[in-house]
Amino acid sequence: MSDNRVWTLRSYPEGLDFASAIFLDRRAMPVPAEGQVTIAADWLSLDAGTRMWMTPRTDSYQPPIPLGSAVPGQVLGRVLESRAPGFAPGDLVRAFGQWADVSCVDPLTSGLTKLDASVTDPRLHLGPLGMNGWTALVGIEEVARTQPGETVLVSAAAGATGMLAAQIARVLGARVIGIAGGPKKCAFLIDELGLDAAIDHRDPDVEAAIARAAPDGINVYFENVGGPLLDAVLPNMAHYGRIAICGLMANYAQAQPGPQRFDQILARRLQVTGFFSPDFAHRGPELTARLRGWTDVGKLVTPFDETAGLEHVLSAYARLFTGANIGKVVVRVS
Repeated sequence: MSDNRVWTLRSYPEGLDFASAIFLDRRAMPVPAEGQVTIAADWLSLDAGTRMWMTPRTDSYQPPIPLGSAVPGQVLGRVLESRAPGFAPGDLVRAFGQWADVSCVDPLTSGLTKLDASVTDPRLHLGPLGMNGWTALVGIEEVARTQPGETVLVSAAAGATGMLAAQIARVLGARVIGIAGGPKKCAFLIDELGLDAAIDHRDPDVEAAIARAAPDGINVYFENVGGPLLDAVLPNMAHYGRIAICGLMANYAQAQPGPQRFDQILARRLQVTGFFSPDFAHRGPELTARLRGWTDVGKLVTPFDETAGLEHVLSAYARLFTGANIGKVVVRVS
């Protein structure tokens, strides 16, 4: 390749109109400076959290993406050229790079990691053996302190992190209810993942549906969505329940008012904790080892929603927000 295809953020998108804001440009092939590495992408990980970075909001955990710059995202691929110790051409690696054919990264700031090539499906390094898995495990086990016999509710339970959180809760001996959109996803949660119950968030009375599925209340809520769904959950929480806030998809495009049922946090003596994967990324090897053990014996299942071609990134990205995907959304670049 003589040039590099790069998705560039030219303006902040309105709603799901990504095509008017993000464009596929061609730039010179990057050359690594001292201490840098270039990576030829095999797959890109598409994650809903990056939507918050595509706004002018400055109150998030990550500053806005500067207009005119490449859209950042996790990359799985091979080292092309290395001017950093510990990495050599051909190494299978994962890093925060760019939506591009080739990313140029600094190992420390990008989280560049050399991966175990013995994993049969390399995409697993973007799902259960990567940040989705780490987030699910820490959120369920440490933040929410899930105990055997408790009732756990997971929103966006057919998504990349939610489905892992639900399965890990089952491994830990909990009764697990998943919330997802539509009969197909709800059937997947029960038939494929073995959850105890599934709730369609399109139900005209989600609050009542949760009450029927958990008449004794929810001990742990793993939150990925926020918005009106959180209001439906709060009155159904058991006293002294714990809410682990992993994501607030309803709030990513623009700030939304807080929960209208906020009083239930006091009335039910709830503990609400937000957490992000950068807080425990340094524990990656330890967390990955545990997740690999469960994955290898089939206790963690992750389907991949794969789109072929860098040029189709925007249509794949939109699937995260329209509910079209089941599992981890990735783009196969090469």
